[in-house]
Amino acid sequence: MESVYVGWLSILPPVIAIVLALITKEVLFSLIAGVLSGAIIYSAAAGLNPLFGPIQTTFDMMIQKADMNIMIFCFLLGALVFLVNSSGGAEAYGRWTSRLIRSKRMSLLFTSLLGCLIFLDDYFNCLTVGTVMKPVTDRHKVSRAKLAFIIDATAAPICIIAPISSWAAAVGSYLKATGAFQSEFSAFISAIPYNFYAVLSLLMVVLISVFALDFGPMKKCEDLAAQGILGAVEEPEIANKEQDDNTKGTVADMLFPILALIFVSIIGMLYNGGYWSGDPKLHNLTAALGNCVAAQALVWGGFIGIIVCLLMYVPRKIMTFSGFMENMVKGMQQMMTSGCILLLAWTIGGICRDLLSTQDFVKRLVETTGIPGFLLPALIFLTAAFLSFATGTSWGTFGILIPIIIPVAEAICPELLLSSLAATLAGSVFGDHCSPISDTTILSSAGAGVDHLVHVSTQMIYALTVAGCSLAGYLLLGISGGSLILSLGGAILLMIIATLFLHHRASADDKTQTSAES
Repeated sequence: MESVYVGWLSILPPVIAIVLALITKEVLFSLIAGVLSGAIIYSAAAGLNPLFGPIQTTFDMMIQKADMNIMIFCFLLGALVFLVNSSGGAEAYGRWTSRLIRSKRMSLLFTSLLGCLIFLDDYFNCLTVGTVMKPVTDRHKVSRAKLAFIIDATAAPICIIAPISSWAAAVGSYLKATGAFQSEFSAFISAIPYNFYAVLSLLMVVLISVFALDFGPMKKCEDLAAQGILGAVEEPEIANKEQDDNTKGTVADMLFPILALIFVSIIGMLYNGGYWSGDPKLHNLTAALGNCVAAQALVWGGFIGIIVCLLMYVPRKIMTFSGFMENMVKGMQQMMTSGCILLLAWTIGGICRDLLSTQDFVKRLVETTGIPGFLLPALIFLTAAFLSFATGTSWGTFGILIPIIIPVAEAICPELLLSSLAATLAGSVFGDHCSPISDTTILSSAGAGVDHLVHVSTQMIYALTVAGCSLAGYLLLGISGGSLILSLGGAILLMIIATLFLHHRASADDKTQTSAES
């Protein structure tokens, strides 16, 4: 299928999907509507059969864009989580960690720390942190919505500022093609302090974890969690029944399978990245991770994790072999909705990027706009944020924009070249972090075990607050001629003030509502 240029219509499918999701609260229906609208637009522009053209386009793109490694990993992880819960290992782990993590604040901080430590890959981060920390945060009455937010806010934002990660290597490959930097790795390192969205996202996590500065829909979720209503999507009666039937579970029954998943996944990334291939160019961590197929390694890790469960549970009669297989299937069934959402999100993103030429529309928009030099970082951030939110992909966004932005920045305002690169990466992460059709947003919902639209709605106001303060920081950066202290310091101060104000307003509204009810 050849791409066509349809102008502003190229952004209509994700807009339709997002608006319908917010109105109907039905994410699958909304994504299907977005996919079909994009297929209809393409079929009309390409002169295809009006009846069969959209159908063929939809399913051809779905087949092309489906990442079967990620799909398989989701099902394997669902099976692994259900097996661990059914063994009683998660309950034993929760009792054990209660001796170390004795408060809600500590549970949130430990979750944040774990999210920052798993910086190799965002998919790996989203699903692993949720699996490990759910028993702990549940015990301390943390809402699943807040758990999903912390997972999401320490996934893409930490990966984009981690020098050793698949993300750093991908950015380096795009920078190399521009020829603008002597060392792509040094350029990436130097741009980290200017990546305001990533830095401020991590700071926001610390603020709400330490000081409980909740606001917006998240505060309502936390108030319900304090009453024991965590907002989990699992069937509690099933989980409780399995745990009641198995009281032999130990901490090792949870930790060993998860550690096996982590260890095998990391070794797998290095292996398929060529670390031991004999190629001297790949014989370092950064190069190997940049060349790896992370999703494939995750599948290997998930499979070995299930094998470890089998070897630990069945011989010790924690569960029978038939019970093991039954629980494994039940766990996979719980990931069915997330898998469907992922598949539709990949399809709508592929239609926009590959068929409707969204990147060409954005490129022409940038090139035809007269941009004053000092506004360049702010406008680049807005452009990247808009594109990443509409398409749900950060890699696709900075892959599209870096070849455009770097030459534009060199021509208009060379002294802001580095900050323009950082603004591109920061805006790209915004959409990956909070777009309803972003794969990491979907996986964060799945990892935390919360309804997808609940996660999107509760974290959106936090993401927009961080984005607004980041935009102000980029404006200060341009006005000050590139002063990092003034721009980053101003953005941080503004975010602290905004967070305190929104939290105070939310608390005041609660008091007013309580008084009115009484």
